[in-house]
Amino acid sequence: MDTMSTGGNMQDFEENAGDFVLPYADIVSAARRLLPYAVRTPLIENPALNEYLGARVLIKDEALQRTGSFKFRGACNRALQLTPEQKKGGIVAWSSGNHAQGVAAACAMLGVPATIVMPADAPLAKINGTKAYGAAVQLYDRRRDDREALGRETAAKIGAVIVPPYDDPQIMAGQGTVGLEIMEQAQALDLAPDCVLASSSGGGLVAGIATAVKEKAPNTAVYAVEPVEFDELARSLRSGKREINHPEAQSICDSLQAATPGRLTFAVNRRLLAGSLVVSDTEVLHAMKIAFEMLKLVIEPGGACPLAALLSGKLDVRGKTVVVVCSGGNVDADMFLRALKSA
Repeated sequence: MDTMSTGGNMQDFEENAGDFVLPYADIVSAARRLLPYAVRTPLIENPALNEYLGARVLIKDEALQRTGSFKFRGACNRALQLTPEQKKGGIVAWSSGNHAQGVAAACAMLGVPATIVMPADAPLAKINGTKAYGAAVQLYDRRRDDREALGRETAAKIGAVIVPPYDDPQIMAGQGTVGLEIMEQAQALDLAPDCVLASSSGGGLVAGIATAVKEKAPNTAVYAVEPVEFDELARSLRSGKREINHPEAQSICDSLQAATPGRLTFAVNRRLLAGSLVVSDTEVLHAMKIAFEMLKLVIEPGGACPLAALLSGKLDVRGKTVVVVCSGGNVDADMFLRALKSA
């Protein structure tokens, strides 16, 4: 796990940016800024899945985004706002893989140096993908090292700007363009979603989505989805404080292993979310298998959590219109084969 503390509760929420609001206007600005760079990913509907779940289900497939995940949106939105002087110093980021590739790709497009701090046990596809975009990769032990401390030390040495994976207003605004697109695409289909589900780790994606969705449709319920043992947001929503995962927690969802919700993201999520659903690794593997067999989609474990929540009945969606965000498709072959062989 990415080390931030050894256990217990965080300080009272009031000390952790509890009044932060992500402006909807920032998401609209991010969408304009990203227009030449990011892919407007489709909403995919499958009659067999609809019949299987007794609902109208629309899949927002961010595996089709640049670098194979939604993370490119936030990273590019942030990188595009660097000053000329900041561009010279470059960017330092920490990530288990998807933010890493998003930052690396954005920096490659803009001619900005990038250094990424990544866990040594991250999927090889994500490590190699980050390197392929030209970024320098600094590996660390996720159970022993503090990735943020390593990143800040590196940034101080080389004079780089830190671009965190989620707890940054412009990162959140970039991720919020997923929600903006969902509502625009649903409107074009003359649909009003009853609920939207998105995976959560640090909480930037679901916070951005919730901000955009609630602006357009206040009655639409937005849910986060997390893996068992990394359900810090679900516990935090119940307690009103940012909870911390156990240092020895494990999950196949490598992209959903933040130690605690972000300060800014939790401020948004505790105000806007209908809740956070929790799924097991077994349920995630099954969702990956169904996504491939029924939808012909390749989804990584972290990206399959919302679909897993529906398939396992964590939310009653019968007769409803549901949008499921499949946030990424960067999965190693061995893990994908494991999913295909699952029950």
